[in-house]
Amino acid sequence: MGHLEVKYLKSPKEKALYIHHLIKDLEALDLMLKRDMIEKNPIRIGAEQEFCLVTERFFPNNNSVEVLSEINDEHFTTEIGKYNLEINSDPLLLEDDCFSKLFNQLNSLIKKAEEAANKNNSKVILTGILPTLRLKHIKEDYMTDKPRYHVLNDSLKSSRRENFHIHIKGVDELNLVHDSVMLEACNTSFQTHLQINPEEFVAKYNWAQAIAGPVLASCANSPVLFGRELWAESRIALFTQSIDTRTNSFIHNEKQSRVSFGAHWEEGTVTDIFKDHISRFRSLLSTGDYEDSIEKVERGDIPKLKSLQMHNGTVYKWNRVCYGVGGGKPHLRIECRYIPAGPTLKDEIANMVFWVGLMLGQPDDLKSIQNKMDFRDIKHNFFKAARNGIEAQFIWRNTLVTAKELLLNEFLPMARQGLKNRGISDKDIEEYLGIIEKRIQSHTGSQWIVSNFRNLQKTKTNFEALQNLTAYMYKHQFGPETIDSWPVFDPNANLKIDESRIVKHNMNTNILLVDQNDSLELVTNIMKWKNIHHLPVINRKKQLTGLLTWTDVIKLSDKKLDLRVKDVMTNNLITISQEAPLEEAKEVMKKNKINCLPVVKGSELLGILTTSDL
Repeated sequence: MGHLEVKYLKSPKEKALYIHHLIKDLEALDLMLKRDMIEKNPIRIGAEQEFCLVTERFFPNNNSVEVLSEINDEHFTTEIGKYNLEINSDPLLLEDDCFSKLFNQLNSLIKKAEEAANKNNSKVILTGILPTLRLKHIKEDYMTDKPRYHVLNDSLKSSRRENFHIHIKGVDELNLVHDSVMLEACNTSFQTHLQINPEEFVAKYNWAQAIAGPVLASCANSPVLFGRELWAESRIALFTQSIDTRTNSFIHNEKQSRVSFGAHWEEGTVTDIFKDHISRFRSLLSTGDYEDSIEKVERGDIPKLKSLQMHNGTVYKWNRVCYGVGGGKPHLRIECRYIPAGPTLKDEIANMVFWVGLMLGQPDDLKSIQNKMDFRDIKHNFFKAARNGIEAQFIWRNTLVTAKELLLNEFLPMARQGLKNRGISDKDIEEYLGIIEKRIQSHTGSQWIVSNFRNLQKTKTNFEALQNLTAYMYKHQFGPETIDSWPVFDPNANLKIDESRIVKHNMNTNILLVDQNDSLELVTNIMKWKNIHHLPVINRKKQLTGLLTWTDVIKLSDKKLDLRVKDVMTNNLITISQEAPLEEAKEVMKKNKINCLPVVKGSELLGILTTSDL
């Protein structure tokens, strides 16, 4: 959604006017296809590089607008979160050393962003999901102050009429109810664009769908969200659920999420794909700036199809159809949206080279893919890749095969041949496909993050481990080594992290809770079995009401049979916020002669901090 000035469609008159122009845009596109007005050659590529801004302590920073102003370059634009920005590359002809040229341009722009960020006490991070993100960073306070984000947020909330429900289950489980679309800000992508000949667009789109699962498996990079180990590429599940209007499906008959892989092979022309989207998803926004697109075509002018592009900007297919105008000529392209950002720019370009090579290298025996494979197998492959990454197994050519076998034995040779046939330089082919091959044989970004997160947890708290992960990624993202050669690093490595600590660094979140009406005899034994000296006490509403300490228990000797926890627990609690400096917590404990501080947010218990934790 490149338009910054948008408005919510409210009145029936506004909606009718928008729909009128939307349908005219479809008719105009059909007309341009029939009159052979859509550009066929030359073919171009492009990319959108999203990245995160973090503080000196590697936490999300909310200063993207200030950094953008400092950069002062039209290649850059905002994202929904105040801790994200995006780079839009220049389109490049798909030929010779175009991928090296793209690398050089993006590398130069990222360095420019890093210099501007440093002037604003920030750093640039390339990563699919920033490990140090916390629930407070998805509040509307962190939403960029641009109309398009707030209007989109309001329109989706109005359409749902209830909160967004997020449930992702991996090694850990995330169950979250949230009141805005800010969860989208957790996802950081490297979106790849490939121009497609209009005569073969639908066939190529179906092929893009077919290869999506294996490609995603090779580049998965987002296994951790809010300190929980979830899917190999958690962005897929998170984005699908964070932009979902289907609570109103009984009105709008929306069977799919606005973020989806699709439900079937496509048929007809590119216009039919747009028609399907318009049939399934109701319009949410408008620019209020209309053009008579059919009249423009009749005059021989090129319309921008503003209404169609606006609608398309609110339908988030993982492979998205795009119409654009460049150099006065209209073109069609496929935007690959599932590739994550990071962990290095070279890894990202390698992912792009691999995808483009596969798009170009479709073998003759897999033409008309819709007649060769079941779409449900292809869709299942995509979600298996999102869950399991390189460890997935796929149905390919109606045979079960491991991701590694398929990628090494069939996909890499296919991509290499496609690039050679297009005249891409041998140097680019060998360098970037070599990165993919080494990654498949060693480890992906997702595997590296999981291995290091688990290793760090042996000696550090979750919060501290996530901070160290982010610091290491920052330190090595611009180096010569790609992710395949990153090691399991030493937890005590000097990563130059600001050592200012807050309560969240040291607090214990893996705690047992007891109800105030529980049997004291039972709870006493639980404390013995688990060697626990402090137990938070909650009521039926899950609110913190007290604290049971071993000191409270041993005073009673054996008089526990008829007592409940609330009869002996400490009621007048001294608590602290997770954001408080750790030194402040130490002083509070020392001053009040206590060994345990419940960490709370309002009446919600987040964890406890004990002298042992310190």
